[in-house]
Amino acid sequence: MAPTSLPRALVLFGLSGILPQALCVVMALGGGEGRWIALAAGCLYAGLILSFLGGLWWMAALLANERASWPYLLAVLPSLAAWATFLPWCVGWRWPGPSLVILGLLLLGSPFVDRLLARRYAVPEGWIGLRIRMATGLGVLTLVLAIA
Repeated sequence: MAPTSLPRALVLFGLSGILPQALCVVMALGGGEGRWIALAAGCLYAGLILSFLGGLWWMAALLANERASWPYLLAVLPSLAAWATFLPWCVGWRWPGPSLVILGLLLLGSPFVDRLLARRYAVPEGWIGLRIRMATGLGVLTLVLAIA
């Protein structure tokens, strides 16, 4: 499914979600005091987007009048995972490198959940293709930020 079957604005706005992480990578590679800000902002952005995805999954189940509990459990896991990646910072452990790796891998894996849910719920044509592009871009940039 090509993302071109979706409205052009939706595709552009969706793909523009990669830009904040790209900016964080550029800032981190620039070094200096901006590096720490970029790492923290990139970590928070990746967690925010992961939580947003869980909200999309929750709404898809809700709109389908889903009565099984597993889709809702699946939908809250991204927020809990994002929260868990911020805990090391709160207690003074090594952060954000390992947290960025976890978040990057979760973002890269998120289209698998989209595909699972698309077998059960109606999604627009082209949605999975766009999600793969968005998740790949953000996930890879998050991993690059982890090693920056």
